[in-house]
Amino acid sequence: MSTTLPIPIQFDVPQGWRAAPPDEVGAPGAAFVAVHLPSDAGFTANITVDGEYRPDPATLPEIADESVEVMDRSVATVMVTDRRETGSADAPGLTQTLAFSVVTGRQRHDLVQSQAYLSMLDVDDPHRRVVIRLMFTSTASQHPALLDDFRDLVRSVRPGEGATP
Repeated sequence: MSTTLPIPIQFDVPQGWRAAPPDEVGAPGAAFVAVHLPSDAGFTANITVDGEYRPDPATLPEIADESVEVMDRSVATVMVTDRRETGSADAPGLTQTLAFSVVTGRQRHDLVQSQAYLSMLDVDDPHRRVVIRLMFTSTASQHPALLDDFRDLVRSVRPGEGATP
């Protein structure tokens, strides 16, 4: 079942991408999914968005490590190929790029996933923190051509109506 984000956000979906129901495209934990057609060798590039309250003291690098650990349990090997902290003290962020392979049917897919983590703090209570995770997954060959679309989407994220955590 698809989930909702703990706070409303808005973002602009790049041209060429279309929203898809998370449950129907195999992303039941996502709040939003967009896909880019045509598929590449049977894999459809996608962007997913999820998020959760994180009142714990975990840093964004620690939260990103958690994502790698979860993926590492579901695919053979996950390699972090890039990680950077972004943003400011008031609006911290982190990006990381992962490389991994999956087998669907009899076909192996070498995939790349770019992740962006955005931390949003309640201005009245900084202990109330929401972390939004945006993920772009594509084949290794598609990734360079579609990465700017993902970056544009991430840059467009902004609080929605009533977005106080």
